[in-house]
Amino acid sequence: MTDDDEPDPSHRSLEIDVLCNSPAWNLVLPEPVACVEAAARAALATSDGKDPVSLAVALSDDAEVRRLNAAYRGKNRPTNVLSFPDGTADPAGSIALGDVVLAYETVAREAVEQKKSLTDHLSHLTVHGVLHLLGWDHETGPEAEAMEALERRILAGLGVRDPYRIEPLKEAAG
Repeated sequence: MTDDDEPDPSHRSLEIDVLCNSPAWNLVLPEPVACVEAAARAALATSDGKDPVSLAVALSDDAEVRRLNAAYRGKNRPTNVLSFPDGTADPAGSIALGDVVLAYETVAREAVEQKKSLTDHLSHLTVHGVLHLLGWDHETGPEAEAMEALERRILAGLGVRDPYRIEPLKEAAG
């Protein structure tokens, strides 16, 4: 074994479970699990902690997200992503960050409306959800600006264009 083969002690180890609860994700994306894993790892790499962590991501549908949103947030409608922070440690010392749940129909519709690829939008919302698990929020203007700047930086590292950039309307030739 060479020094290059040894794990870098400055980076957290991550155990991620991706559950595909809706077959639609696999029907339209070639590798949704790989997309989610890459985005989650990139988001986690921005945190300072060194403890090993775990998280779960459920690729679900509007019906499940509507149920969860109603039960936990009092909003009886689907949304694109929900995050459920945990923060408990298991006996081995690994921190359970929590769960992220994504709604296929809402995410797919938003991607079309925003003229983004479904893969890019899934990457963005995974990063967004994981940042919530890490304690980031966007309840105030300054919080939103800081979180969005971090999302932009993470996504640029993944080759995903700025999700907040508004494309100018093209005038029709007259």
